[in-house]
Amino acid sequence: MLDFPRWKTIGISIILLLGVLFAIPSFLPPKAFESLPGFAQAKVNLGLDLAGGSHLLLEADINDLRKTQLTNMEKTVRTAMRGQSGPDDDIAIGELSTTGGRISFLVRDAAKLDAARERLFSETQGAGLTGQRDWNIDVVDSTRIVMSPTSAGQTQAVANAMDTARDIIDKRVNALGTREPTIIREGADRIVVQVPGLQDPAALKELIGKTARLEFRMVDANADPAEAAAGRVPVGSEIVPYAEGEGNGAAFEVLRRQVMISGEQLINAQQSYDPQTSEPVVSIRFDSAGSSTFAKVTAQNVGKRFAMVLDGKVLSAPSINEPILGGSAQISGSFSVASANNLAISLRSGALPVKMTVVEERTVTPELGADSIRKGAIAGIIATVAVLAFMIIVYGRFGIYANVALIFNIGLIIAIMAAFNATLTLPGIAGFVLTIGAAVDANVLINERIREELKRGRRVFQAVELGYSEASRAIFDANITNVIAAGLMFWFGSGPIKGFAVVLTIGIITSVFTAVTVTRLFAARWLHKTRPASLNI
Repeated sequence: MLDFPRWKTIGISIILLLGVLFAIPSFLPPKAFESLPGFAQAKVNLGLDLAGGSHLLLEADINDLRKTQLTNMEKTVRTAMRGQSGPDDDIAIGELSTTGGRISFLVRDAAKLDAARERLFSETQGAGLTGQRDWNIDVVDSTRIVMSPTSAGQTQAVANAMDTARDIIDKRVNALGTREPTIIREGADRIVVQVPGLQDPAALKELIGKTARLEFRMVDANADPAEAAAGRVPVGSEIVPYAEGEGNGAAFEVLRRQVMISGEQLINAQQSYDPQTSEPVVSIRFDSAGSSTFAKVTAQNVGKRFAMVLDGKVLSAPSINEPILGGSAQISGSFSVASANNLAISLRSGALPVKMTVVEERTVTPELGADSIRKGAIAGIIATVAVLAFMIIVYGRFGIYANVALIFNIGLIIAIMAAFNATLTLPGIAGFVLTIGAAVDANVLINERIREELKRGRRVFQAVELGYSEASRAIFDANITNVIAAGLMFWFGSGPIKGFAVVLTIGIITSVFTAVTVTRLFAARWLHKTRPASLNI
């Protein structure tokens, strides 16, 4: 128990040294921190309540969600009417209408009306426990099918969209390099976003407010420009405006409604540069199904134009000079490096299922957290000094060992949090102070057990060895229960509660290491060097 091979001593020393070195950057001023090499630029971030940050309240555009729901069902209807076993299994339908928030179409062969209705029924689903379907299917005038969304179906669609939107926003915010953002739903159609350390919310608003719904659609070459300018386009097409700064003077394009490929089939998007113009662009790559579809569509439409549409605005409409194989494409436009990178992040995280509008915006200044930091620092200093004094008075030399281990423990906690780029909130400071206060519990148990063994007449070496071995069992058992409690807080909690759980867990692990292993190393080296006949503890 008191034997430490050279390799183990060197290993423990390296861990302690690295803990101290990687804890230092968290205390450096910004200029000194930025001058450090890249591998050393890791520090503990301060949460919204300590360092300030941005607070946004987002509201979903329910009308946009219902329009998207209608568009998706239109695609589903067209797919359902195409037979799976070949053209002979198709059900011919008339022009499909989506006016009035309903889908209406004529079944040309009345004998296939029931089959059409049966196919559509299999495409609908139950709306929770309401007993309703998400869509009603009615037959009008014997040959016309009308589909309308139910109230229960719309309520469920809103709930599903908001849950998805929250997850996507979380991915986008974390891609900025922040940690521990607070992203929670508020009511039926709102999401609260709080990002610590971000004082300028403009970039955050641009990133999370972008729907990032990407579509590739064919340009309708049969559209008459004069008729389109008057708002009249061929059936199955629509007028889509150009994004600001795009189009080379053109205000809009007439595009086919049918989407040949969408952003849902993307597997990657990265900011890059056009090899010919050196301008920032976004390089995208499709999955296998998307690659196959893209290659097939471009091969069938060589010489024609297709448009890249982002959030209902045309970015560009180039000609297809040759089939585009390999599943890769490039989105160009009036991008800066920052805007291209933000678009890539948005596309990678997925399209928001509903447009989000910022209805409330607040910036929390760092000065509001200064008092919390000051009081937390005072509490930490008082706790540390009190613990150090107590241990020296009560346990003498072994109390000094415990104090040195406590200092290393503080460095290890900060170093580990910095390595994970963790965020320290006010509850995190509470967990930190609690860890300091309880860090020497293990040494108290060990030292008291050594006292008991000495009173029983054990020799010094035997008493110390038994003290560590016997007390370690109780120490590990007690700390395992604490880790379980912290794990449950992390699993079921959110925001600051998770921050408290993280700091507490890290503190428990480092405390056991320093209190048991490090102090045992100090004690073993002293005992082997001095060979004391008695021990005052």
